Amino acid sequence: MSVLALPRLSAAEFRARSWAPWAFVLTDVLALELALFLGCVCRLALTAWLPLELGPAQYRGLAVGVLTTPLVYFLSGLYPGYGLGAVERFRGRIYATFLVFAVLIGWDYVVQERQWSRGVLLGTLVFALSIPPVAEAAVREVLAARNLWGIPVVILGAGQTGRAVARCLKCDRSLGLVPVAILDDDPEKWHTLVEGTPVVGPLRRVQEVREDVKAIVVAMPGLAQERLTALLHDLSFPHIILIPKLFGVQSLWVSARDFGGVLGLEIKKNLLVPSNRVLKRAIDLTLAVPALMVAAPLLGLLALWIKLTDRGPAFYGQWREGADGTPIRVWKLRTMYRDADRMLERYLELHPAERAHWQRFFKLRHDPRILPGAGHFLRRSSLDELPQLWNVLRGEMSLVGPRPFPEYHLTSFPSEFRRLRRSVPPGITGLWQVSARSEGDLGIQQSQDTYYIRNWSLWLDLHILVRTVGAVVARQGAY
Repeated sequence: MSVLALPRLSAAEFRARSWAPWAFVLTDVLALELALFLGCVCRLALTAWLPLELGPAQYRGLAVGVLTTPLVYFLSGLYPGYGLGAVERFRGRIYATFLVFAVLIGWDYVVQERQWSRGVLLGTLVFALSIPPVAEAAVREVLAARNLWGIPVVILGAGQTGRAVARCLKCDRSLGLVPVAILDDDPEKWHTLVEGTPVVGPLRRVQEVREDVKAIVVAMPGLAQERLTALLHDLSFPHIILIPKLFGVQSLWVSARDFGGVLGLEIKKNLLVPSNRVLKRAIDLTLAVPALMVAAPLLGLLALWIKLTDRGPAFYGQWREGADGTPIRVWKLRTMYRDADRMLERYLELHPAERAHWQRFFKLRHDPRILPGAGHFLRRSSLDELPQLWNVLRGEMSLVGPRPFPEYHLTSFPSEFRRLRRSVPPGITGLWQVSARSEGDLGIQQSQDTYYIRNWSLWLDLHILVRTVGAVVARQGAY
């Protein structure tokens, strides 16, 4: 059986993608200067209470100082950042930004004898921690959508593991690893497509891979040890990613360890560390207390709107399963008619086709139970979840975690997954809410919640919170 030619980037495509990292540098420069400008504006707004004279010399010095941040990003491996997940990029940016501003503050105290405004430095730091990551993520999405971001990757292995890798790289384009070909020794798989990627021949053809391919993914966990060792020895590529036979094991916060020439993997179970649980709780309280105080007037107005729409209570409490299986009463602004259960059953009887959708998502696009006006607005904006800040203050829930599902929803999951969910407090928002929203079926909910629990970290929580704000503002996928 003949084999296909190995795909390669054209000269024009290669040049276009080679400029992609510079787009991130320019984005960061503009975002950091914007952060400095906003820091100055915020400090000047306080001049009436805290007098300050901010001259051009100070501004120029700070403007030059913050421009060292992209250099630290580069030294941290964030440019171009191929293969780094969103959480790893976020953590790297936070560390690098804090390092730069610590040096700037030290420089100001030691060398300049406090010529710069500490208020401007603090304000700039706050904006530098938020604006550049958001701008960088937006630019990355635009470049990926136009095929201007990423490096070509060849996958070795067209079996189940290779298919999973190809699907992951296709779905998560922010990784910047673009599968262009798959090699496998099984002739029956040649001339086929695996997740849209062509299988072009046997493994020996890896020597024909062009120079524009910088990464190889070895996705053959069942390969004999001797052959795998020889294969890895012969591969001469800058980046070689080996996929082990460890499906179902956490993938974040896993570190390689050398045991006298033997490779070991250290897996950190972050949620089993008591200090991490205390830190998570401290962040919940730090954010939930001011959030509830700010939201209180809005909650009053929304409650009044509900009362004017439909007589009855404005708040709705439903018993759900919390950590360790403890029942908790989860509060929401009421978005449905009081006889919602009867209306749902009658609707599904009249529309049998909708029952399959309900059993898969436990949501309906045209839900007859939703209150007109107020109900639809609250659900699309997710403001109906605001009362759950009270559950967070009581310690029954966390800001981030698996959503507390009703019992009829939970019974659709395997018992093993339900036990895993009980190991952590439920959350107001979670991973599948910001990635799939209402389009996430039971399978996505289970896989995303499992990933979150096994890979929890402070950085993952912060990443989800930032994405939650974006998803709510854009009303992505909510109905």
